[in-house]
Amino acid sequence: MPLSTEKVQEIVKIFGKTPEDTGAPEVQIALLTQRIRDLTEHVKIHKKDNHSRHGLVKLVSQRKRLLKYIMKTNPSSFVQLKKELRIRG
Repeated sequence: MPLSTEKVQEIVKIFGKTPEDTGAPEVQIALLTQRIRDLTEHVKIHKKDNHSRHGLVKLVSQRKRLLKYIMKTNPSSFVQLKKELRIRG
C-alpha cells in the first residue's frame, strides 16, 4: 500500500527544506509515519494478515532508528518532529 504521489509531495513540502528534499531524515520519518498509520488501519481490519503485520514491525523499527539518529544529531528538531507527528519516541 504505497502512498500516493500527491501525498508524498505534500509531506515533503511540509517537512523538507526544499520541495525535492526527500532524503532528509525528518521527511523520511514523516513518510514512514504515514505508511505506519495506513498499515495499522489495515491490520486492525485484517487481523490474520501476518505478512502485513511483519512489514509494519519492520517500518516501525526503521522509523525508530531514524528517530534515534535525529535525537543524536539535532535534538531540537527531534522534539519538534515528535510534536508535529504526534508520535512517541
